[in-house]
Amino acid sequence: MRASLSKSLIARLLPDAKWTIMQLEEKYPTRNLPDGAMVTRFAPSPTGYMHIGGLYQMLIDYKLAKQSGGIFMLRIEDTDTKREVTGAVELIWDTALKFGLKPDEPKMEGVIVGEQYNTRVYSFTNGEYGSHMQSMRKDIYHSVAAHLLEKGLAYPCFLTAEQMEEIRENQKSAGMPTGIYGDFARDRNLSEQEILSHLDNGEVPSIRLYSTGDKDKKIFCKDAVRGSIAFPENDEDIVLIKSSDGLPTYHFAHLIDDHFMRTTHVVRGEEWLPSFPLHIQMFKMMGWNAPVYVHTSTLDTIDSETGKQRKLSKRKDPQANVAQFIETGWPTEAVLEYLFNIIASGYEEAKLKGQAKSIWEYELKLKKIPMSGALFDMKKLEWWAKEFIATLSVDELVKRITDWVNEYGDKNQKEQIKNQKYLKEILSIERDNPKRIRKDFITWKQTLEEISYFFDDEFSKIEIPNVNKDGLTEFLKTFDIEDDKDTWWNKIKDIAVNLGVQNGDAAMALRVALTGRTNTPDLYSIMQVMGNDRVRKRIEKCLK
Repeated sequence: MRASLSKSLIARLLPDAKWTIMQLEEKYPTRNLPDGAMVTRFAPSPTGYMHIGGLYQMLIDYKLAKQSGGIFMLRIEDTDTKREVTGAVELIWDTALKFGLKPDEPKMEGVIVGEQYNTRVYSFTNGEYGSHMQSMRKDIYHSVAAHLLEKGLAYPCFLTAEQMEEIRENQKSAGMPTGIYGDFARDRNLSEQEILSHLDNGEVPSIRLYSTGDKDKKIFCKDAVRGSIAFPENDEDIVLIKSSDGLPTYHFAHLIDDHFMRTTHVVRGEEWLPSFPLHIQMFKMMGWNAPVYVHTSTLDTIDSETGKQRKLSKRKDPQANVAQFIETGWPTEAVLEYLFNIIASGYEEAKLKGQAKSIWEYELKLKKIPMSGALFDMKKLEWWAKEFIATLSVDELVKRITDWVNEYGDKNQKEQIKNQKYLKEILSIERDNPKRIRKDFITWKQTLEEISYFFDDEFSKIEIPNVNKDGLTEFLKTFDIEDDKDTWWNKIKDIAVNLGVQNGDAAMALRVALTGRTNTPDLYSIMQVMGNDRVRKRIEKCLK
């Protein structure tokens, strides 16, 4: 520890400091929740699109909070202003709502603006624990930093970017770890007069941690899934408050926010494991109880070039972007079910046995969360989507598709949903027997593609292959839309006998003429939905 600084100097260094630690403890008291209730937070940075790994972590946060009767928070870690992307904050909140993971805090309202249906702005209402935008909590961070300066646990550092770069290069050349520590921490023990001299010279310092860690010693950090892990102690004097904008670094902000928002469980990616000892050190330094940490594994894919398993990449893998699942119409419930089955491997079996109808009826146990990278398998996701859509009523299926088209559909798709009665009849095919419901629908977009042949404009784009026109001619002679299925099929069989072909071949010619496809749901049902005029016109067109 260094000598503490005077209150007047601290006030000059941190003019936004308003509170003592005691006042902050009173301002943001321990939450009044039942025993065992978890307070979790999803805390992304608004630096681009939402990664599927972020949704994976958000689901864990939400599920743990809800099943324990706790609180789920969404916190925006927007202190890295250089990397912030316009619209990213709205995208984060929008994703949470679309996937049904609405936070308990902060309270928010979405307002549709502009000509596009999917353009929204959000307004947030601060709760008892302050703003959930870190950039709006500067007074809290400065207050805690002031406390550390007063206790000799932090110090102002006037090293310039050029000087720090020179230090790093010298460290690299000498084969040493890079960073500001030990003898490289030049400003650790500046006197008040020296600090004032720098300030009077117009220099703006960062505020650094006065680390008491020793790399030769071990610190044991407990992870809820991985157990106790030994790390070397942190000896680096990390930046707490940046000189550029007076905002905190991630390390400092997360320490303060998780304490004063009373977070009980922190779920984050395993890439944060190297920072684990630093964070535990900082909680101990403050005399605060650290939350329970859960470091999740990565979501991986098989690299097409190397054939090896690797982390899903924003740059290489479209499935890494959550937005593409929304925009192409994947059922959000199915995406969550698939992710949850990775998180809780017994869920699929429980659902198949009827022990849980949804992920909200299955308990997530921390120790069961996987520690190694899980493959993100699009084929398996398709299975979950097919199974989910098969559970929807026809009315709900029509509504889901219509809502998606209104928000994301193109001109042709909007034409397809205009006649809601016809759309419902199409989607009703092979959905009347609960034991044999069709399972060929995966996404709302793909569903419209799957049924596109029902719509004349789309059907006209199909090139019909050669078929047995004699069979079609014979069929038209006896065709009656009022025939029941047995009568209709007997006519098909008679045509097959007369032409000397198999029953299936006679039916296939009719199937291709009406749909342009060789594989469709029940042909009789298709004809009943298309109606007399459409069936006759298509056969006649094929004959011409």
